[in-house]
Amino acid sequence: MIRVGLIGHGKAGQAVATVLKQDPRFALRWIARRQGEVGQDNDGVPLLPLARVLTDDWLSAHPVDGVIDFSSRESIHIYGAVARARRWALVSAISAYDDGDLTFAQHLARDIRVLCSPNITIGINFMMVAARLLRQIAPHADVEILEQHFRDKPEVSGTARKLAKQLDLDEDRITSLRLGGIVGHHEVIFGFPYQTVRIVHEAIRREAFGTGAAFAISELLQQPAGFYRFEDLLHQRLHEDLARPVFAAPPGQQKGARRPLEDTVDTAS
Repeated sequence: MIRVGLIGHGKAGQAVATVLKQDPRFALRWIARRQGEVGQDNDGVPLLPLARVLTDDWLSAHPVDGVIDFSSRESIHIYGAVARARRWALVSAISAYDDGDLTFAQHLARDIRVLCSPNITIGINFMMVAARLLRQIAPHADVEILEQHFRDKPEVSGTARKLAKQLDLDEDRITSLRLGGIVGHHEVIFGFPYQTVRIVHEAIRREAFGTGAAFAISELLQQPAGFYRFEDLLHQRLHEDLARPVFAAPPGQQKGARRPLEDTVDTAS
């Protein structure tokens, strides 16, 4: 069983906690937040300030294999030294990083496994892989990015910015809409002369972040120390799958050999 600590107890953090507690692969040992009293959540998981978690006494009594961070970009600078000393696998799922944050994360990754992703959902990261492939196939197509989020989200989506960067687009090709309580909608639109291709991801509930975080931490624990992006884990899975033969050769047939034509054509009609 994978022992996990969670940093951040906002709406996204609470959704992630729900998923981790329901997944039999994980034991959620504690939840840290920036402020508040020591207590428990509704399921009895310890809930306490981050400063209290980072004490030797607490961590010795409540050790974890990895930590998932859904708090703020500043937090990694607070717990980073402890993460390195304790050899945690670290999944940081912050919506926007600055260069200093990423530099610090990469410095930690010299000694431990670190994954940083502005959007931790499996679907959005698969979308990035697919969009980048189509961009390579059709470099002259018109491309626009649309992102929609809840009314009070102030900044342009970090995921949309990452999509633009990976597709070599200026950020003015991103259209942002803020409407009601939308959890998250991202769309990459490819305009061809005679067709339009839309790659769409819709986050229906924040528990989607938990599913992605669970995948990320379980995969990360199988990797050596280093700095990872979510798509690195997906690429590894894809490469492993593509290396497998699609069809197994029939008994007695040499692998890779063509079947005789008469074996592939229905001659009964």
